[in-house]
Amino acid sequence: MKQKYQEYLKLNKNVLIGFLGSIIISAIAADYFADQADYLNSSFTLIIDYVVFFSIFGGLFYLDNRKKYVLENGQRDNTLLKSDLIKIISSLGIGEIVYTIVRWILQYYLLQIDYEPYLASIVSQMISTVVYMITLNLSVKLTKLYKDGS
Repeated sequence: MKQKYQEYLKLNKNVLIGFLGSIIISAIAADYFADQADYLNSSFTLIIDYVVFFSIFGGLFYLDNRKKYVLENGQRDNTLLKSDLIKIISSLGIGEIVYTIVRWILQYYLLQIDYEPYLASIVSQMISTVVYMITLNLSVKLTKLYKDGS
C-alpha cells in the first residue's frame, strides 16, 4: 500500500478514536447539564467534546508521527515539521468550523424537539462526525499533506 494511503488511514483512525471517546463523554455531559437551557447544554457539551477529542487525537497523532520528523543524524527536520503542522492545522481548522456549526445547531434543534439530552448529543455528534470526516479528508487532499514519498 502506498505510504500516503497509510498516512490517511492513521489520521482517520486517530480522528475516529478521538470522536469515539468524545461521544461517550459528551453524552454523559449532556445528560449532566440537562437542567440547563438548551443553548447552554449545547455549548457546554461542545466544549467538553473538544477537550476530550483533542486530548485523544493529539496524543495518538503524536505517537504515530513522532519519528517522521527525525533525520538520520538524530536532528529534527524543522522545515518538514513546520510545513506539515501548517497543513494539518489548516485541515483540522476547516473541518472544526464546519463540525462546530453543524453539531451545535443540530444538538440545539434536537433538544428543542424534546430529545433526551444524551441522545441529542450522540445523534448530533455522529452526523457532525460524518460531515467532519468528509471535510477533513478533502482539506488534507487539497493541502497535499500526504504526498508520495513523504
